[in-house]
Amino acid sequence: MITLATQLLQTLLPFLQLAKQATESITTERKLVLQPLVDYVLSRASGQQSIRLNFICTHNSRRSHLGQIWAQVAATVYQIPNVSTFSGGTQATACNIRTVHALRRTGLSVVDSTSFLDHSLADNPIYWVQYSPSLPPLPVFSKVYSATENPASQFAAVMCCGDAEQKCPVVHGSDARISLIYRDPKVSDDTDLEAQCYDQRCLQIASEMLWVMQQVSPVDVA
Repeated sequence: MITLATQLLQTLLPFLQLAKQATESITTERKLVLQPLVDYVLSRASGQQSIRLNFICTHNSRRSHLGQIWAQVAATVYQIPNVSTFSGGTQATACNIRTVHALRRTGLSVVDSTSFLDHSLADNPIYWVQYSPSLPPLPVFSKVYSATENPASQFAAVMCCGDAEQKCPVVHGSDARISLIYRDPKVSDDTDLEAQCYDQRCLQIASEMLWVMQQVSPVDVA
């Protein structure tokens, strides 16, 4: 048995314990929705192949970034090798600052690495998301799903919103297209429930990615 402390920031551990506990509340119906992602990761892992997951929503500003980050963290927790996660949108905007705040509240280190150096990037800064003291941070910024930073072949397209799913009936280069729809926390913007809504979506996506990777890994995590 390993502990959640393996290769992870100490500040992140309380949130991950909470997310791991939340996996016990995932319904049978929701597990059926998640199962195609389990099957994809398991099929690639069993063949010792690279596992590339591209999380896609409309603006690549909220849900797709949460999927990218928590899938990578979950793969680290359950020691699944060769996992690389990405995100993109049907259009590029920016990683919403509310998403950044929610990620920071979990204990992740999220650093704006560009806007203060290059004013041309101020509207779409690149954030470095550090979840481990020994692993490289994730570069997080808004881009279209077919951007050069994302894989062009042999990846799973994980559709995080209904709008993107309708606009992308085919994601060229993907070898799997998985529908994993989440409610947009944007509905709470500029309300008293804003932080609570973003935190809930963050916890939901983190717990579901932990559950997915738990199904693939033989490792028992306490």
